[in-house]
Amino acid sequence: QVQLAESGGGLVQAGGSLRLSCTVSLGFSTYTMGWFRQAPGKERAYVTAIGQGGGILPYADSVKGRFTISRDNDKNTVYLQMNSLKSEDTAIYYCAARRRSHHGSYYSTLGYNYWGQGTQVTVSS
Repeated sequence: QVQLAESGGGLVQAGGSLRLSCTVSLGFSTYTMGWFRQAPGKERAYVTAIGQGGGILPYADSVKGRFTISRDNDKNTVYLQMNSLKSEDTAIYYCAARRRSHHGSYYSTLGYNYWGQGTQVTVSS
């Protein structure tokens, strides 16, 4: 089965940086890869995504200018570089994979086929 595994979460101070990674077990180069996050009591929300060939989809307004997505197909890994972190960035961060044939919006959880278990990011004020 396709398995996704996030890593790199942790506790950081406001203004600091963190880099998340997500490794995919099978078929990585065929997927659009997305990052989502979910704060307590809130719905899982789109952060950013990157296509099979490296094209980047729009960033959520809340992270523009601070977060950067990238991928390395040789390592089957997608990254999320997070800079200038704020307390409101505190959430569980999930990576997701979308098959090319899948229906649904790139900006919705319904647009992705496979999900990781998430990694906790906590930003202290």
